[in-house]
Amino acid sequence: MSKSRLETFADGVFAIAATLLIIRVSADASGRALGGALTHAWPQYAAYALSFSMIGTWWLNHHAYMEVIDHVDRTFLFLNLSLLVFVAFLPFPTHLIAEHFHDAGLRAAVIVYGITQTGAALSMGLLWSHAAKGRRLISPGVGQRIVARHTRDVWVGTPYCAAATLVALWSPYATLVIIAVAEVFYIFGGTFFLRRSATESVV
Repeated sequence: MSKSRLETFADGVFAIAATLLIIRVSADASGRALGGALTHAWPQYAAYALSFSMIGTWWLNHHAYMEVIDHVDRTFLFLNLSLLVFVAFLPFPTHLIAEHFHDAGLRAAVIVYGITQTGAALSMGLLWSHAAKGRRLISPGVGQRIVARHTRDVWVGTPYCAAATLVALWSPYATLVIIAVAEVFYIFGGTFFLRRSATESVV
């Protein structure tokens, strides 16, 4: 399979998963009651925003890695599919969090959400590590500093998400805050890294 075909399929999954997030957002009310219903539904908006930014983060990282990969092999294809499994699954725990934000079911919902995040981070790490080992799939013209930086950064997410998931056993609200903080850090810090790595070229 060509690299471009893999990217097209992956982009489609990312786009569909992001779109599915909004389908379950609703405010069941009419007339004057609508304003109150919209206010009461704020956990749905928050869960949507968090998960949309998370899918966006995964997509940006996936794009950054594919940008320096020259070709793909069979193992890479299956590792890519393992990542997309978690991407496509994310709308489900997102809905659970929105639905159970105010009741005792939130802990279980956040744990499922955290496991999904951890699985995606682990899959992303394995995906990149397979490509980078011995530079087996890396384009010849890509600088080694870019490869080393991706290799260093890609494994941060797995222990972070795993630790955040364990925190949910104590406080699911704290887990959501931890995940949200990571997203804010990425938005304001990671975008610069992506711009810089795309133009860096050191052998």
